[in-house]
Amino acid sequence: MTNRAKLALINNPSRLTGTRPARNVIAMGVAVSCPRCGGPVRAPDLMNTDWRCDNDGPVLPLHVAKHIGPEILETVLAKARVHRPGAPEVPVWCPWPPPLPAWTVTGIGWVGDDRSGVRATALACSGPAPLQGGPADVLLVAEEPGIGLGTRFAGIPGPDPGPFLEATVAHAPAHAKVRASGWLTPLWSVKSASDRSAYVGEAKGLWLYAIAWPATAGYLLAEDLSLSDLTDDAPGELVYGAPSPYLHGGA
Repeated sequence: MTNRAKLALINNPSRLTGTRPARNVIAMGVAVSCPRCGGPVRAPDLMNTDWRCDNDGPVLPLHVAKHIGPEILETVLAKARVHRPGAPEVPVWCPWPPPLPAWTVTGIGWVGDDRSGVRATALACSGPAPLQGGPADVLLVAEEPGIGLGTRFAGIPGPDPGPFLEATVAHAPAHAKVRASGWLTPLWSVKSASDRSAYVGEAKGLWLYAIAWPATAGYLLAEDLSLSDLTDDAPGELVYGAPSPYLHGGA
């Protein structure tokens, strides 16, 4: 074998193994942080098997794609579709059809790693505000109990909304209702930061959060809003916009 042939095998090992090189690999830049506070996290090492945050201790990492488009969305959906035995599948909720014209998908994130699998998802949408004009943003979070991503964006303390919902659910009807995968799903308003409105309920066995900026944009939930789980089917008609300032660290 000539030296040129040897060099070709080194640079293209698939010739030795008989396998075809991977195609259509999407290089997806992500920002990694703590789902509960947004701070930096340290990856597992020889001394610790968990991801760690200086503020919250052991956590699963939040990954936020730096850009959004159909290929990046499909890459995240493929991660969310991986089934974990004994665990519920985590949906990726998206308003579909759009609540108003000109609404776009502006971000996608997920919590978990290769060992744990996806344990929470977040999808951001942006468009014109329904009442007073100007821009509005909506973030939809699906998560297992104890993750803390939804409470962080809602602006309430703790990893779960249970303490804030117990009295409300017992004494008040739902403040809003959406159709999640066709099922009528009640949502209750939780006290949140003044710049946003936040609603919490349960869908597919997991917490469902709907957080809107500004607070008046929560009026969208008073309409007949339908949520589609993109892991079941991602409409080809989705339109993508500039990255959400809130999912990318603005909240």
